[in-house]
Amino acid sequence: MIRGSCLCGAVLYEIAGGVRNMTHCHCSMCRKAHGAAFATYAEIRSRDIRFIQGQELISRYQSSDKAQRSFCSRCGSNLLFEPKENPDEAWVAVGGFDSDTKERPSLHIYVDSKASWFEITDGLPQLPDDS
Repeated sequence: MIRGSCLCGAVLYEIAGGVRNMTHCHCSMCRKAHGAAFATYAEIRSRDIRFIQGQELISRYQSSDKAQRSFCSRCGSNLLFEPKENPDEAWVAVGGFDSDTKERPSLHIYVDSKASWFEITDGLPQLPDDS
């Protein structure tokens, strides 16, 4: 069981089924949403996340025609990236985890869009924007 929360602690969640496919996303939308060089997300089954507290504070933003993003309306913490093409899948922002997971990042994606001031040096595979 993985537990997580937003920055202010108002939104609490549990993930029952574990995570997979943890990636660092360098697309411009993830960079802007997280205010960082990249965002780290892990894939989960939508049915495996349970919000324990603060569900009424979760706001959703349709960031493109392909996905919506969820965040805490009080503190702005990113919670989920939900692709429209597969409603059974969600990507949870790993920075909100309060407990450890055995999964580790395995890939950088959208590296053609990465911040010009950031250099990837960890040796993980890198996929361009059109992958």
